[in-house]
Amino acid sequence: MANAEQIVTAFREVAATKNLSDEEMTDLVKEGILAGLARIYGTTVQAEIEIDDMTGEFDIVVLRRVVAEVEDPASEILLEEARWDDETFEVGDVMEVPVDFRDFGRNAVMAVKQRIVQIVRDNERDRIRDEFSDEVTELLSGEVQQTERGKLVVMLNRSRDAEAIIPWKEQNPRERFRQGDPIRAVLKKVEETPKGPRLILSRADALFVAALFKLEVPEIFQGIVEIREISREVGGRTKIAVYSRDESIDPVGACVGLKGSRVQAVVSELGGERIDIVPWHPDTDVFARRALAPARVSKVISDTERQVITAIVDEDQLSLAIGRNGQNVRLASQLIGWQIDLYGSREWVEKGADISVLRVGTEDQYETSDFPLSELDLQRSTLGALSAAGYETFLQIIDLERRDFLGIEGLGEQDIDHILKLIEALTVVEGEGNHGGGEGTQSEDSEEGTQSEDSEEVQGNANAVVDEVGEQASGSEESDD
Repeated sequence: MANAEQIVTAFREVAATKNLSDEEMTDLVKEGILAGLARIYGTTVQAEIEIDDMTGEFDIVVLRRVVAEVEDPASEILLEEARWDDETFEVGDVMEVPVDFRDFGRNAVMAVKQRIVQIVRDNERDRIRDEFSDEVTELLSGEVQQTERGKLVVMLNRSRDAEAIIPWKEQNPRERFRQGDPIRAVLKKVEETPKGPRLILSRADALFVAALFKLEVPEIFQGIVEIREISREVGGRTKIAVYSRDESIDPVGACVGLKGSRVQAVVSELGGERIDIVPWHPDTDVFARRALAPARVSKVISDTERQVITAIVDEDQLSLAIGRNGQNVRLASQLIGWQIDLYGSREWVEKGADISVLRVGTEDQYETSDFPLSELDLQRSTLGALSAAGYETFLQIIDLERRDFLGIEGLGEQDIDHILKLIEALTVVEGEGNHGGGEGTQSEDSEEGTQSEDSEEVQGNANAVVDEVGEQASGSEESDD
């Protein structure tokens, strides 16, 4: 049988693979030896165990109380037996019985091993449970270990001992993974099983898209930009509503990134799934308009009690608003949390509704196509000069050129440069390249692309205007007609 030093060395090697300290390893060995003593003397045995860190030798002493009548042989000894060893023993004294580990039988050694393995396993389960319980909704990466009856077994980079799976229903049906492939997924929940905690991962949940944006967009990671709502049909399309705590930061632009770099990274991970990014708004009517992007909505009528939105669109916008197999309006409804009843203008009139509701008033014009210049980042002197020249809204200056601004009294070269940059930033010229960054972010149909550019209503903050939402972020419709 191996001596004590060899056994301690073997245990230390095991402890090293489990990232245990020397102190934790020593406690484990003591627990194991106590389990071996319990196999020899009984479950109530009491002992003192010391381990020499230098030599690895064990010093084991079993403690037995001297009694006149034995009731528990594991922890008591008869007075007459104790006096065989020392005649001075009296009832109530504690007798120390030294034990040599080499005298442990096979059963006792197996008990030591089983106890240590059990403690290591329990500690590992507790560590996994504690580490990942607070990681739900976070993105995890790993490697596909095997496919088993439709589910993917994943070996996580962070914890190779953690049991992690992606059930069939949490997979994207358009994706195929093989053994050894790298994979990323969101932690959906920590499930308790008889074998310990099991991590349930998902690539189909909307949380996966949110986790990818958190990874790609620093403003989301820092909490400056929030994803307020998200709806998804896996493999097809996702709509997200974003909000910025900082008025100087455009939440949609932050998610899209320079030339669509950020949203394209997410689209690539999702295998080309289209993504619509719209600015969140507390007013359900306004939010509904934005949620139906890239379609342009003529009028919305809300029923607060029933939580139903009636949206009326022009006939040329109807197919865009509905989307392929009703996908666009369905996701928009999920995004705002209300039912959306969608009507074309012709059907609305045929129902006997008042056609006057389709005549967009001043308020709606600002909401869908124009906004005051005061909402732009312009100095008071610049606003005053533009106002004196008769320019009050964005659409009144959108087509002006430098020479036109030079004719306005009170505007300097720097003021004009700033105005032209704002106009360029807030508009998308039809026929420009792929602003969305690739598949899933730009329409292949020029007519739909034009509709997409014109669709996004403007809200109080000019940074959230943008036909950029329709062209860059909406992911357009490609072939939804």
